[in-house]
Amino acid sequence: MILTTYKKYGLILCSLIFLSTVVHGQLEPQYTQYMYNIGSFNPAYAGTVENPEVSALYRAQWIDIPGAPRTIRLGANLPWANEINGLGFNVVSDQLGPTTQTFLNAAFSHQINVSEYTKLSFGVNAGGALLDVDFTKGNFEDPNEPLLSNQVFNEFFPTVGAGMFLYDDEWYLGASVPNFLTGAVSEEAASLINDKIQFNLIGGYVFELSDELKFKPAFLANVVQGLPLRFDLSANFLISDVFTAGAAYRVSNAVSGLVGFQISSALFVGYSYDYNTNSLGQYNQGSHEMILKFYIGAEGGSRSDKPDKRKGKPKQIDTPRFF
Repeated sequence: MILTTYKKYGLILCSLIFLSTVVHGQLEPQYTQYMYNIGSFNPAYAGTVENPEVSALYRAQWIDIPGAPRTIRLGANLPWANEINGLGFNVVSDQLGPTTQTFLNAAFSHQINVSEYTKLSFGVNAGGALLDVDFTKGNFEDPNEPLLSNQVFNEFFPTVGAGMFLYDDEWYLGASVPNFLTGAVSEEAASLINDKIQFNLIGGYVFELSDELKFKPAFLANVVQGLPLRFDLSANFLISDVFTAGAAYRVSNAVSGLVGFQISSALFVGYSYDYNTNSLGQYNQGSHEMILKFYIGAEGGSRSDKPDKRKGKPKQIDTPRFF
């Protein structure tokens, strides 16, 4: 194992590198605002949105620890006019110390009606990931470590995934595998990342407490062979279809606060802060995550022809739905 020393943070970074194989060394980055990033890990979500949407996210994890994870994501979900198919696109840069993984993929989804109000969407995604490692960043206790023989290392490997997304106006449940092509990386790359299949399960339910207040509990479970289950729980309130506030808990890892603001029918901004509940919490100042979502073609005050099943009247679409 490589033991990296960054001055007085040497011991902490050793723990960071170990923990990253559990948390961040897998093929999929970690998000606190996963409820706004479903399309990044489930291709079936692409065609389920009412309007085309583009999102940008930045996550800075474990502030004050040099080399800690940084994630940038750009994504788009583009529903077709037939309300059956959709396209999705994702570009993600995930950095950890001397290692950067850049993911690029395109998704296609097709949905069917299960009942009058419920739809089931199927999706596939294909693309690839570029692993870039620069061991010139940092000092190493053992310069003869075999992994350091190539100070700069690059490798590209393909990715193919699939997912399902079942939903109506009030709830959703999805399952996905972002990449089935395990074993496609070299032995050297496999020593740096966890080349295992990751299975994701997500769900949520929207309770309309009043005309001005909605409540949505949600969860995300990540299962990777050989690693502990990662389980996120969240609870968000939507006030007057404009302001969102809530909290989240990542089991045995972190607690989080989330806020969001629907600036207009075309723009949403969200922020979350994580505080580690494990031993790593005493060495960092938490994690910050910002997201911007742009809804193309959304018009305030317009109405769809689809009735709201809870009230028997046309459904408002002047603000995007709560998931």
